[in-house]
Amino acid sequence: MARIGYARVSSAGQDYQLQIDRLARDGCAPIRAEKVSGAAREGRGELGAILDFIREGDELVVVRLDRLARSTRDTLNIVAELEAKGASLRVLDPEISTGGDLGRIVITTLGMVAELERSFIKERQRAGIAAAKKRGIYKGRRKTVDPSTIRALSARGIGPTEVARTLGISRMTVYRELKDTKGAP
Repeated sequence: MARIGYARVSSAGQDYQLQIDRLARDGCAPIRAEKVSGAAREGRGELGAILDFIREGDELVVVRLDRLARSTRDTLNIVAELEAKGASLRVLDPEISTGGDLGRIVITTLGMVAELERSFIKERQRAGIAAAKKRGIYKGRRKTVDPSTIRALSARGIGPTEVARTLGISRMTVYRELKDTKGAP
């Protein structure tokens, strides 16, 4: 029986080392970690790899349930996938396992709490942004690419799709910048 650890944080500025240390102390090997939102399963390659690899009798271990998923549906889908493979989920804080009926009930309840917490976070974020906009101090996310670079590539005859691919940005960003440039005096 393998104890496979999974650590996750939501953004690049956060650190999952404390989770990794805790999982290692609890006997997990291997431990997979990623920096990606837990709001949905898309883009979570490490979790996908674990779910593909996990075998009967293995245990997926997370420090807290909200590190695994932020919605009840995702939590239950992951638990169902694990159970279909004969594997289980263990949460360290608080100590819960889907190895028994009571564990599944508690996991479901905690999944609902994690989802509710996420909705509170999003609401506070929206309220903070609205207040900052009202005060004139919120300007949106900083640009990752200098707009003049987009215009220069476009002026050389490179299409929006290739500009986006070259700069590692979305085509919408390219179209938005080119539109703003045409509308400028």
